[in-house]
Amino acid sequence: MHASDLLLEQLPVAARRLRVAMVTETFPPEINGVAMTIGRIVAALQARDHQVQLIRPRQRGDGPDTADGAHLEQVLRPGIPIPHYQGLNMGLPAKRLLARLWALRRPDVVHIATEGPLGWSAMAAARKLGIPVLAGFHTNFHSYSRHYGLGWLKTPIHAYLRKFHNQARLTVVPTRGLRDELTGQGYRNIEVLARGVDGELFDPARRDPGLRGRWGVGAAGLAVLYVGRIAPEKNLDLLVRAFEAIERIRPDARLILVGDGPDAAALKAAQPRFVHAGPRTGADLAAHYASADLFLFPSQTETFGNVVLEAMASGLAALAFDYAAAAEHIRHGENGVKAAFGDEDAFIDEARRLARRPEYLAALRDRAREAARAASWNGIYDRLEGYYMRLVREGEIGQEAALRKLGVD
Repeated sequence: MHASDLLLEQLPVAARRLRVAMVTETFPPEINGVAMTIGRIVAALQARDHQVQLIRPRQRGDGPDTADGAHLEQVLRPGIPIPHYQGLNMGLPAKRLLARLWALRRPDVVHIATEGPLGWSAMAAARKLGIPVLAGFHTNFHSYSRHYGLGWLKTPIHAYLRKFHNQARLTVVPTRGLRDELTGQGYRNIEVLARGVDGELFDPARRDPGLRGRWGVGAAGLAVLYVGRIAPEKNLDLLVRAFEAIERIRPDARLILVGDGPDAAALKAAQPRFVHAGPRTGADLAAHYASADLFLFPSQTETFGNVVLEAMASGLAALAFDYAAAAEHIRHGENGVKAAFGDEDAFIDEARRLARRPEYLAALRDRAREAARAASWNGIYDRLEGYYMRLVREGEIGQEAALRKLGVD
């Protein structure tokens, strides 16, 4: 066990109400893993009587009277569209504003979820005022760059991210593998804050024969599902090749794609026989998961991949590469299937094996739900509170030491 994991076992959950400034470029109703995770954290902090100051770019549909809610104050900032990421804005710098807000009403901790200009200015303002910062590492921007013809930016982006996170008192990542990888690359003060899954929402009981019928899949047919961005970084060429390998064995198979993105129109035009379901949320999304049989996730750029856990909780056999969420939660051949990271031939071979052995697929599906149920959000919220309290205590100890040096009792 990592030494930090042993230390964490000794951390109590928060013993007092905290004031948390949460800075993020993305938030529900935007549809992506980071927005979902931060939305859940904010709601949990409110439910636990912590005061949250949510600082984010203004979204489409936000009005001047956007409600704050219980224990929630929102600070909406101007934003500009992120290239190649439709519907998501990047927050503009706001160091002066944030420094003024926090000097008037100081948060106990600043939680920066994203590393854009808004996050950078929040880091600078917090450090100027001596407020402890917890930063989240949610997105492999340095890995994404090569998929958009910007591979030459990988090194400077990586250097920027390392510099950003090394200014934080603590950076949280969703898996132990990513913690070890970043530590080896010179990142400091890295800890694990896993992701959970809503087992009440994502449930095999939501299986809908009528929906399968609309997909053109009968009771004995094979519904193969992908959920995520329809974008270059998701490795969708491999998805198509893996499905075509399945289709040669199971002509009754159908591929259902849930999501949107810059490649959605082109993929629909190139592959009209697939079911292009578009973006789905809530119970509708849960029904799409539960009504499928096999989940294919070919991405190699995730920091976690929430969709893997959602598929498992919904009772699907998941095939993914052996990293991120799959490395943490899939036991190969027991509750899902993994291919070695980067081995696309092995990924396709595993897809064929699943198509040839319906009894093997059924056994994986039965065990997947049980494995996903262990990923409790409540335990993750407890861990986050423990991290916040650690930073608060460290700050208080530092202030006491500084006062002693000045001869103040």
